[in-house]
This record gives sequence, C-alpha cells and structure tokens, in this order.
Amino acid sequence: MWQPKFHFAPDTRIATAGSCFAQHISRYLRARNAAVVDLEPPPLGLSAANAMKYGYGIYSARYGNIYTVRHLLQLTEEALGRFAPSDAVWERNGRFFDAMRIGVEPGGLPSAKAVQRHRQQHLAQVRRLFAKTDVFVFTLGLTEAWTHAESGTVYPTAPGTIAGSYRPEVHAFRNFDFLDVYKDFVKFHRIATKRNPGLKFLLTVSPVPLAATASDKHVLVATTYSKSVLRAVAGKLAETFENVDYFPSFDLLSSASTRGVFHSDDARQITEPGVEAVMRIFFDAQPALAQASAPVAAGEQDEGRAAGRTPEDRAAEAVCEDILLDAFSR
Repeated sequence: MWQPKFHFAPDTRIATAGSCFAQHISRYLRARNAAVVDLEPPPLGLSAANAMKYGYGIYSARYGNIYTVRHLLQLTEEALGRFAPSDAVWERNGRFFDAMRIGVEPGGLPSAKAVQRHRQQHLAQVRRLFAKTDVFVFTLGLTEAWTHAESGTVYPTAPGTIAGSYRPEVHAFRNFDFLDVYKDFVKFHRIATKRNPGLKFLLTVSPVPLAATASDKHVLVATTYSKSVLRAVAGKLAETFENVDYFPSFDLLSSASTRGVFHSDDARQITEPGVEAVMRIFFDAQPALAQASAPVAAGEQDEGRAAGRTPEDRAAEAVCEDILLDAFSR
C-alpha cells in the first residue's frame, strides 16, 4: 500500500504534530525506539498519566492537537515573530488558559501574564523544532475551525467549550476549502525548509470523523467534505514536492472493504487493532525501524494500558478536544 519516497534510519530525527490520531503514530514510533524529537519533556517524577494530561510526551513540543493546516502555519509564524494571535487568553472560573493550546493546562493558570510567559517558553522550543528535525510527520485532521473574525486567528477548539465564551460579534466559523489548505501548507513548507533545507515531510489524514459540525450540513456530509479535501490536498502536495510523502493510514481505515472493523462501537474512534494494522504497514515499509522492537510494545508500555482494557478503551485514550463538541451538539 505504501512505497515511501524516503526511508527512516534508526537515528532519523522525527517530529510529530497534528490531530489526535497523530498521537497513535507518535506512540508507536517511541515504542520502536525511533529518534522522536521531544523538546518539552515532562518534569522528573511526573507519572505517565499526568504527563499525558498536561500535554507532555504526546508530540514533539507541547502544542497540543493541531487540527488544521492554518493553525500549523499560524503557530510557525508566531514562533518566528511574524504573527500575534488575538483573543489568545481565555478565562474560566478565575483561571486563565492559552487559547492556542487549550488542553495543556487543564486547571488553567493564575493570571493572563502567567499564560503569556508559558507561551513564550513554548514558542522558543517551537523555533528550535525544525532545526533539530529530519522528518516532520503531520496528520491533517479538520477543515472546520473557529476563528477570531477580525484578525483571522484560528483556535483548536470552539470558544466556550473548555474555557472562554463564544461571542458572535468576535468569533466566526470557517470551513477551509482545498485551495485554502493547499496554500497554507505550501507557505508553511516554504518557511520550514528555509530554516532547514534538508527537512522532509510525511503527511497522513486522520480517519476519525467529526463529532459535530458548525456548517449547515449533516455531520456525515460535513465529515465527507472535510476528509475529501484533506486527502486531496495531501495527495497533491506529495505529487508536487519531492520532500513530501503521504502515508495512507486514512485510506486503509476508511475503506469500505474493512467493514468498519477498525472503528469503536460509536464509530468515533479507531481501535487499537486498527492502529496496529496501519502501523504494521508503516514499519513493513521502513525496515530500519521495524527491527527495533515488537509492535505490541507500543500498546503495553504506557501507564494505564493494563490487561483487560478493551480496544475501545484504548482508542479513547488519545487526547481529543473535538470530542467535547459532541456534548454541545445534543
């Protein structure tokens, strides 16, 4: 199913980012002892469960889920001092949250200044990321986003779900089309390769359907649109750029031939057997990584993955803010 454009070596420095499905890819790479970049590791003594809760060890920096390419571009430009997000600090019950990575401090911080200070520390690591990376793995997740209407600032989740409040005079819904997503990645690609001319990119598309939509379409129709756009963009980018490849995890897990066997009962998540099937294809095509350890290690090494857990339990362990939208859609 996959003929890679480039092969990983055991010391290939891999950075990961994207929607919640990207967390599974990162987890399996770490279990294979791949050289996954981690510029914001958890503090010593923090349990694995709490590290995940606070956004440590999920991706190569503590940026949380990046669902849209516009958010990825925005983060990169902000780290380089070319963009300043608007309405970037949200409040809830006297605690303050970074609206650009709303889930990494679940209890919030004591002040807006504390949020800004934490963010500057985070952006310093994002700046380092591309210089220290050989392959940037990114999972495209959504085309829908909530934005700051005047500035265009994109948020990873809807205002008012985790923190903040939705204000129709301030916030606006945006559903990016093919050209939006394609042009955003081309611009990101140009910026990243200018900082690191040898950088390669591996794209995937999340097979996880939308939990809810702010469009005027049924959520099934909205999901089909979103995933079709993202899959088409990923394919076009891989055709256009020599240093961009596409790994077909979406194609396998969303194929009618699988008869939904890799989805949880609510069809909202990919089960562990589904993730294992996809990553088996990945490692079969990357022999240098395949020799490191057995695939089962990815599923059993982390705290909280004890015997007796069902595939649905384990699929749900990925941190996905967009699942919260389901509660607001009922």
